[in-house]
Amino acid sequence: MLDKAVIEEKLDIVERNLQFLKSYAKMNEKEFLDSYKDVQAAKFSLLECIEACIDIAGYLIVEKGLKRPESYAEVFLILGEEGLLDESLIERLSDMARFRNFLVHRYGEVDNKRVLEFIKENLADIYEFRKAVLNID
Repeated sequence: MLDKAVIEEKLDIVERNLQFLKSYAKMNEKEFLDSYKDVQAAKFSLLECIEACIDIAGYLIVEKGLKRPESYAEVFLILGEEGLLDESLIERLSDMARFRNFLVHRYGEVDNKRVLEFIKENLADIYEFRKAVLNID
């Protein structure tokens, strides 16, 4: 049986960060790139948001006794295989996990334009994941 409190705690983190990131989605590229403070804040908030989604997916995998993932990207694939996530969302979430890995492990190579682009184009995927998770029993 799922402990909804565990999921809701992580979703609170997701929601808080999504609200914060919305302000960056409205910024133009020059304004964003010219502010080291904003770039760093956005990257960390994005990272925390993605981490919380991965944690939720991992929790669901454990609680439902599903196969062990080999990577963060695979947690979403496993949930999709079990019919817990829409197929159209699975690859986008897996790409999000790969982007997380890039932020964490190749931080010196991150193109900050890509960070802003991700914020502008991919936050809807996180909202969709949130909605799907709330419907899982």
